[in-house]
Amino acid sequence: MSQFFQIHPDNPQARLVRQAVDIVRGGGIIAYPTDSAYALGCHIGDKNALDRIRRIRKLDDRHNFTLVCRDLSEIATYARVDNQVYRLLKSCTPGPYTFILRATSEVPRRLMHAKRKTVGLRVPDNEIALSLLRDLDEPLMSVTLVMPGDDYPLIDPYEIREVLEHHVDLVIDGGYCGMEATTVVDLADEVPLILRAGKGDLAPFEA
Repeated sequence: MSQFFQIHPDNPQARLVRQAVDIVRGGGIIAYPTDSAYALGCHIGDKNALDRIRRIRKLDDRHNFTLVCRDLSEIATYARVDNQVYRLLKSCTPGPYTFILRATSEVPRRLMHAKRKTVGLRVPDNEIALSLLRDLDEPLMSVTLVMPGDDYPLIDPYEIREVLEHHVDLVIDGGYCGMEATTVVDLADEVPLILRAGKGDLAPFEA
C-alpha cells in the first residue's frame, strides 16, 4: 500500500520532502509532479526499482530512462557538454525539455543508449521536483507516468493512488501539472535534432 503525501506546489514542506527522499534512498518508487506531467522516479543506482518501473509501464530493455537533475552543474557530471551546448542548455533550463547528450562514465551502463552511449537529462521547472532533487543530492531516474495502453499521462493524484497503490511506495499530490510531454532534443551531434515536439518551445533549436 503506497503512502500519499500532499505537498504544497509553491512551498514544499521540508519534512515531507525529506520523508519522500528517504523512500527513494530506501529503494522505493515515487510518483511525483514535474513541469510537464507526473513521473515515476527511483534511485539512480537501484536496478530492482528500475525493473519494477519497467513492469509498471510494461517497458522493454530498449526504453531509455531520463536522469532528472536539479541544475546544470549536475548535468555536466553525467553528460559531455561543450560551451555551445552549455549556453543552449542554460537558456532552456529549468523547463519542459529532455536533452539527449553524450553520457560520461558516471552514468550506469544500463541507462545509456546501447550503441550511441547517450543519456536523456532534464531540469524541471517544478518546485516539488527541485526540492526532492536538492534533498536527494543526485538525479532521479525517471520516466513519464503513462500507463500501458494509454495515450496520455495520468494527471489526477487520487487516480494515480487508486491505480498504483500496490505498485509504488509513494504518491505525491502536487496538484495538477498537465499532460503534455516534454520536448525531446538530441544534442549529441553538432546540429540539434528535435525528436519530439512537446511542451517546450522549439524556437531555440531551429536554424
